[in-house]
Amino acid sequence: MHSLILHPDCAEGPITAVSADIEATESGCRARFRFRGDMAKIKVPVHAPSERMDNLWKTTCFEIFWQPHGGNYYREFNLSPSSRWACYDFDDFRENSTDAPVHAISIASSHNDSELVLEASIASELPVPADIALNAIVEDKGGTIQFWALAFEDGKPEFHSTVCRAITLD
Repeated sequence: MHSLILHPDCAEGPITAVSADIEATESGCRARFRFRGDMAKIKVPVHAPSERMDNLWKTTCFEIFWQPHGGNYYREFNLSPSSRWACYDFDDFRENSTDAPVHAISIASSHNDSELVLEASIASELPVPADIALNAIVEDKGGTIQFWALAFEDGKPEFHSTVCRAITLD
């Protein structure tokens, strides 16, 4: 598992550690994310039917950015503990966002007092080699948002930055 770091502008909160891992599969990828901390103090979206939904990033969720080598195009996945998801294609940095084609996304999430684990299996065209970002957004019950990533560029939290894509899959 890769350790994610809290953005330096974010205050410490109930989550003390975030880790994630990803692997390419024949049909797309599998990812696993883990929060550690005081789960009673964060907003965990309630389980819902698995469906595409926008704006999941406004509360607790996980993200994958997948950028194949050789171009500026990239794909973004938003994965909610509720089992809802979103997938977008971009031609370049935040340019020409469109809903991306996905064959299937399966999300399993569980949590107890000190840990939340989300596992996702994604069936979508995901060429390798690729540079990957694994990110997390945590909203506590007071409405404070934290941003976690493998790396951040200077300035405000920006998950679309290529700096966040710190894993290369071959």
